[in-house]
Amino acid sequence: MKTIGIIGGLSPASSIKYYEWLNRGVNARLGGHHNAKILMSSVDFGTFVELKEAGDWQTQGELIVAEAVRLDKAGADFIILATNTMHMFAPEIEAAISIPFVHLADATGAQIRQKGLSKIGLLGTRFTMEGEFYKTRLALAGIETIVPDAEGIETVNSIIYDELCHDIVTAPSRTAYGHVIASLIERGAEGIIMGCTEITLLIDQSDSAVPLFDTTRIHVDAALEAVFG
Repeated sequence: MKTIGIIGGLSPASSIKYYEWLNRGVNARLGGHHNAKILMSSVDFGTFVELKEAGDWQTQGELIVAEAVRLDKAGADFIILATNTMHMFAPEIEAAISIPFVHLADATGAQIRQKGLSKIGLLGTRFTMEGEFYKTRLALAGIETIVPDAEGIETVNSIIYDELCHDIVTAPSRTAYGHVIASLIERGAEGIIMGCTEITLLIDQSDSAVPLFDTTRIHVDAALEAVFG
């Protein structure tokens, strides 16, 4: 069984889900007392939030790459990054390590194409929704990505940082996400990407009239395939 290297802590709430689901996934395949072999480098989320607020993306990238190199040297067989937004540094990570990097957006794009969809709504942090790194990666799979309007972006982003990252889940926020999802469907979205690993704490398929793509669950499944592949 291969050893998974996880860059976590961005935020701890979602990293807990990764750890839980990876271990459950291995046990489901092997039974008994088996669980996943994991090396996790859990960074200080507060440092990254402060750097984001200061607009210092270069330092964030350097910190992420350093953690990837550390996991590579520690003996991981491949690496996953337990956050959507920091995948903007995927090229730098891939260039710095000697082991595979399992890209979250690639795994998500493959799932979308399997369902025959081509126009997708994207929810996530402001940086994920407004940036091009995620949309460009999905475009390589022939997928058009649309994002909420300015008010919707603010709603989705603030709930992530003010609530979900602190493991706070409320009914009004779930309703607010439902309204944003409905607006994306009205604009032609055939499915919705839960493009922040914390969103899985708040909504599920019952909140959307079109398929939801939970990037946390999809990424875990891709990692499990890499473990046994």
